[in-house]
Amino acid sequence: MSKIGIPGKTLRVTLVKSPIGYTKDQKKTVLALGLRRLNQTVEHKDTPALRGMLFKVTHLLRVEE
Repeated sequence: MSKIGIPGKTLRVTLVKSPIGYTKDQKKTVLALGLRRLNQTVEHKDTPALRGMLFKVTHLLRVEE
């Protein structure tokens, strides 16, 4: 995966671990990704901003190309 992201590409993001017990900014990042429940999956366009958000909470997520 490139650090810049590929235009037109989408990533599937799944919440696999609860953000309870983590910092407020990590909880807000999970909510900003559109994830509300465990095992919920959302699709996002691959952008540098999204990559930054994913990097911040990568320990709570599963990401598929």
